Amino acid sequence: MKAKTIKGNSTEEINFALAQCLSDGYSPTLALVFISVQQDREAVCELLHERSIQIFGSTTSGEFISSEISNGGIAIMLLDINPAYFKVTFQETGSISVFESAKKFGKDGMQAFNSPAFIIASGWLHTDGEEIIKGIEAGCDGDVPIFGGMAGDDLALSEPIVFTYGKSSTSGIVAVIIDQDKIDITGIVTCGWKPIGITKTITKSAGNIVYTIDNQPALDVVIKYLGLNVDNEISDSMVVNLGAYYPLQLEREDAPPVMRTAMLGNKADRSLIYAGTVPQGAKVRFSLPPDFDAIDTVVDECVELKTNEYNKADAVIMFSCISRHLSFGVMTSEEIERVINVWNAPFIGFFCYGEFGKSKAGKHEFHNNTCCVVALKEK
Repeated sequence: MKAKTIKGNSTEEINFALAQCLSDGYSPTLALVFISVQQDREAVCELLHERSIQIFGSTTSGEFISSEISNGGIAIMLLDINPAYFKVTFQETGSISVFESAKKFGKDGMQAFNSPAFIIASGWLHTDGEEIIKGIEAGCDGDVPIFGGMAGDDLALSEPIVFTYGKSSTSGIVAVIIDQDKIDITGIVTCGWKPIGITKTITKSAGNIVYTIDNQPALDVVIKYLGLNVDNEISDSMVVNLGAYYPLQLEREDAPPVMRTAMLGNKADRSLIYAGTVPQGAKVRFSLPPDFDAIDTVVDECVELKTNEYNKADAVIMFSCISRHLSFGVMTSEEIERVINVWNAPFIGFFCYGEFGKSKAGKHEFHNNTCCVVALKEK
């Protein structure tokens, strides 16, 4: 399998870069398209479709094919995988539950291949990404590799979109189902955030909405924890930044903590809407803003993955939480560059609103504030 990457700030730039990329006879069959909501994704899809290239697409909150991060642009990875080795599928979740939609992916995978793996992107589902994991596993009758991210929309928090040719939705799911008998796929979800303070209890929650922490309004607890005046006017964007800097670590007895980011705050009832389920009764701790140690953790775990699984990759994909970018600032480019240097393979990624994957000692599940790195290698 050969992979190539291109980027641009307009459809015209992508058209030119694509022509250059194909000028040597290269004939890709699959495109991973990570694109800003500001761009004309339908026009980009048409360019690829005209060349018989299937499309796995997601809008972003920043995209990259190197350590240089673009905002408002387009990044594409082209892959010349044998079409018999993969299948692109799309499901709208409007009329049925997220679980049932995801279950269809699992069934499609089992019908297509003996040993399927899934690279997925989801739209703005207003529900827990865990339902996607559970649905796919139910359709497959067991644990399968699932990696990916929840689409972004340049931090507008209103209309992230997933798409393929002729189909797009803010509430859909798109997947590339891969035949593991032909393509090796491995990945890891890692973060490096460190817990701080005493353990607190979620005393009232429903799904991904947290109403009280230690019997106090959740929004007020977070504001007080940061030493701010709770009477200050609080904007939605401010809540996003609070979640980015001080996400919750959901403690569990049988697995490593899972991160949860506050996406929105309700000023009326002082609740917080998180990007994943936070069960009532759960024990949680806040997290310290990251430093260079967090990057070291990500890189070390990527090195360990490479050493334990296989030494080479044909292509590497990164799904990184937008909260990491908000927290890391200029350090974000260093993290990307160091991950690229681990693999030295064609690379693409975007900043998302949540990640799907498997931590070092955990199982495949939905995460926030993490970096998911996926490597592909044709057998």
